[in-house]
Amino acid sequence: MNFEGTYVAMVTPFDNKGNIDEEGLRSNINYLIDKGVNGLVGAGTTGESATITHDEHKQIIEVLVDEVDGRVETIAGTGSNSTSEALNLTKFAQDIGVDAALVITPYYNKPQQHALVNHYQAVGTCDLPIIAYNVPSRTGVNMDVETIVEIANIDNIDAVKEASGNVDKVSDIYNALLAEGLEDDFNILSGEDSLTLPIMAVGGTGVISASANIDAKRMVLMVDSILNDDYDRAFELHNEMLELIRALFIESNPVPVKTSMNLMGLPAGDLRAPLAPMKEENLEVLKKALKNAELI
Repeated sequence: MNFEGTYVAMVTPFDNKGNIDEEGLRSNINYLIDKGVNGLVGAGTTGESATITHDEHKQIIEVLVDEVDGRVETIAGTGSNSTSEALNLTKFAQDIGVDAALVITPYYNKPQQHALVNHYQAVGTCDLPIIAYNVPSRTGVNMDVETIVEIANIDNIDAVKEASGNVDKVSDIYNALLAEGLEDDFNILSGEDSLTLPIMAVGGTGVISASANIDAKRMVLMVDSILNDDYDRAFELHNEMLELIRALFIESNPVPVKTSMNLMGLPAGDLRAPLAPMKEENLEVLKKALKNAELI
C-alpha cells in the first residue's frame, strides 16, 4: 500500500465520566475529513494508547471504520511491548476492516535490532499493510537504518513512521532503500510535525501528525505543496505553523493538543492519569500560539 499525504494521529475524547466519548470521536472524524486529510489514525500514542484498555482500543477502531465508511484511509494503532498482544490487536483490526495498522516498536523491554526484525516478521503475517513506528523518545529503542531496510523486505510492512528527530537518518534510509530498489514499495512518513518539510524533501511521502488535530487545513496544504514540488508555498506554511507546533509539544503529547481542542470547542475531554493538566505558564504560551494562528 502506498502511504502519501496527511494522516492525523487522532486524540481519544473522553466524557465527563472518563469513558470514550463516542459521539465526540465521530464528530472529530467528520471534522478532519472535511479539512481534506488523507487518513486517520485511531488508538495511537496521541490517542493515549498507553492508558486505554484493550476493550476501549477495539471500540475506537470499530468506531473509526464505521464512521469513516471508506471516505479516507483508516489506520489502527495496534502496537504493544508484547509481540503476541500486537499480533492479536492487528488481527482484530484486520477483521474489522481497517486499511492499515500502525505498529510501534516494543517499548520498555528494549529489544535488540534482530529482535525488532522478528517482531515485525510476526506482525507481518497479518494480511494488512503495516506502518512500523520508530519513536525512541517514547520506547527506549531506536531502529537502525539497516533494520528499517530489513523490515522493508518483509511482506506487508509497507512504511515507517520515523520520529527519531534525525533528518540525516531519513536521507540514509531513503538512499538505502534506493540501493535495494525498494524506494517505490516502502514509504517514509514524518513522525515529527516540525520536521515534516525537511523529511519530505529528502524522501518522505507524508506525515502522521498530532498537530493536524488542531490545524489540519494548513498541514494538508503544506504536505500537498511538497508533493506538488511547490516548496516556496510549503516553506511559507511551515513557518506559519511553526510557533503552534512548538507550543503543541511544550508538554507531553497529547496534553497540549487536547487542551487546544477543548479551547476550540472540539471534543477532547480530560486526560488519563498519569497525564495532568498543563502548567499555567505553558498554557499561556499555547493560548498565544492558537490566537496567532487564528484558531481561537
